[in-house]
Amino acid sequence: MRRTLIAAAAAVAATPVHAGEAVNAGTAFNPEISVILDGVYYNDSADGEGSDLVGEVDGIHAAHGHDHDHGHAHDHGGPARGFSLRETEVALSGSIDPYFDAFTYLTVSEGGGVELEEAYLTTRRLPAGLTVKAGRFLSDFGYHNGKHPHQWDFVDQNLAYGNLLGGHGIMDTGVQLAWLTPLPTYLRVGVEALQGGGAEKIGQYQDEDAIHEHAHEIGGNNGETLEGAWEETFGPRLYTAFAEWSPDLGFDHALQLGTSLAWAPDHQELHGEPDDDNVHYLDGDAWTAGLEAIYKYDHADDYGAGDLTLQGEYLYQVKDLDIAYHQTEPVVGDQREFTQDGAYLQGVYGIAPRWEAGLRYDVTGLTNEKAVPGSTSEWDASRRMTAAVTFRPSEFSQIRLQAARADLAHDDDSEKFNQLYLQYEASLGSHGAHSF
Repeated sequence: MRRTLIAAAAAVAATPVHAGEAVNAGTAFNPEISVILDGVYYNDSADGEGSDLVGEVDGIHAAHGHDHDHGHAHDHGGPARGFSLRETEVALSGSIDPYFDAFTYLTVSEGGGVELEEAYLTTRRLPAGLTVKAGRFLSDFGYHNGKHPHQWDFVDQNLAYGNLLGGHGIMDTGVQLAWLTPLPTYLRVGVEALQGGGAEKIGQYQDEDAIHEHAHEIGGNNGETLEGAWEETFGPRLYTAFAEWSPDLGFDHALQLGTSLAWAPDHQELHGEPDDDNVHYLDGDAWTAGLEAIYKYDHADDYGAGDLTLQGEYLYQVKDLDIAYHQTEPVVGDQREFTQDGAYLQGVYGIAPRWEAGLRYDVTGLTNEKAVPGSTSEWDASRRMTAAVTFRPSEFSQIRLQAARADLAHDDDSEKFNQLYLQYEASLGSHGAHSF
């Protein structure tokens, strides 16, 4: 009986936020609606440039110079100096019928811009523990990737995710097939086929407008050469696979181990600015592998006192690309292989009822190199140590004070600075329980 209860609890833990709730009189015709406010005060000892430095550390994504903005206007990791209202999240969810649940997440910037983050449906009644998700959603690659910012234990994104996957990780349009196996311990596996272009740093796809804009600014035969080098591809362009396993440790302890893989067979990158005569376009394939481990202890005391969560992930990324176009240098056809990794380890402990303290160590670039025929270039690693204290007056609000010491590799130099955050979050309306 106990194993049956554990398996049932594991199935609930694997269900997306809000999913699986029965249709009732309150939700049969009206979706659940919630609004999450996120305000931050930020300062640093780098003249307010610390947030930008965190997102531009030396590595394979900075090897070609400044990237063009491909529509990812929001950044979960870098508030401006002083007071700011980060993205306000509006969530709508509900059961469509006995067969499907639907979820929509919108974000509203401080300036009033609205962006669709997620909009997807999930199945409710497939046999044999199968579930299908379709639409635009946060990938189940890794553990941290599937969490919205209000679910984070720290104010900002960790260095590993921010520099290998992007500010919001892998969030794309496609389909997912997951299987909760019938084993006596929790084992969930799944695959995803994604359109590509929804992840900032893997599975990139340069659309025709971006190519044409650069070609027009370059002009002449050189611009036509760029347009001729670009190859249109059709989705899916990014594939992922994941597995999560939890042994039976009783009612107070929980452990989840996982592994993930993301593969982009049609990865494209466009770098540089025409005015600087350094536009170059690369294409090839890219892949990222990840390992994760999460341990949770549920203490008997009320309001989180004594609770402990330990969490860590390691990411390793490889890009095998060819130069298809360069504005000035005769290097078309040359190969470029980029390698970079990243990791974070964090712990959160309930120091008193409604109070918790957290420590995080994150690093990227332990392996950080560019290989060209006949030579290899390496970059230094970037590291950061963060401490946070969070007070939760209720389950609907929290106040967090966070401080960090960063040592980042930037432009072949070391940038050392401190960061300070003061954050408040408040949730209005109905908001379902979060997954494990």
